[in-house]
Amino acid sequence: MPEWHAAGAQERLRAARVLVVGAGGLGGPVVMQLAGAGVGALRVSDSDTVALSNLHRQTYFTLGDVGRPKAQVLCARAQQLNPQVTVGAAPALTPENAAELLAGVHLVVDATDNFGARYAIADACAAAELPSVWGAASGVSGMVSVFGPDLGLRDVFPDAAGEEACDEAGVLGPLPGLVAGLMAAEAVKLLGGVGETLAGRLWTFDALTAQTRVVRLRQSGLTPAKSVL
Repeated sequence: MPEWHAAGAQERLRAARVLVVGAGGLGGPVVMQLAGAGVGALRVSDSDTVALSNLHRQTYFTLGDVGRPKAQVLCARAQQLNPQVTVGAAPALTPENAAELLAGVHLVVDATDNFGARYAIADACAAAELPSVWGAASGVSGMVSVFGPDLGLRDVFPDAAGEEACDEAGVLGPLPGLVAGLMAAEAVKLLGGVGETLAGRLWTFDALTAQTRVVRLRQSGLTPAKSVL
């Protein structure tokens, strides 16, 4: 891509350090795609283990991985894909260890599946003044956005802590991979300094109807009247 080379984007990726929080249906594909893209250093935060029920949507894990730590397995797969990338596992992000996990990174990818964890990540990013790529997949619906100092997750979803996690609500198997692909693309654009990101906008997708919308965001909600797609 001419614009990619003109911007020196690949060199920017090589120098970038990214924290991916969550090694499940969203985080797994994001880590693999960022490793394949040549992002210099990836830190994967997750304390969960691989379960049999994960395999229909987390296809980078196998039956032999059941019971093993997700972050460690995923890091090993990413390292096999691109040995030139530095990949390391980290414990689950909490308010207590957030500052340590975010230290030295340029971007955070929120690939968690519940709003308790999402709010902790959002607060940590706000304190560190770091941008974040956020995504969600539940049932047959997916969403992606990019948050930063001007507009954060709490501004858009101020009271969503009671929402069901993916494991509780269920999810259509192929959906997380689709959502994760867009999350990875947003991360690559941010790190490479190329293109227009979803900052200030929310991408939504309904897998049953194949309908896609991009709506402009404001504090404490959406502005459906300003739908741009």
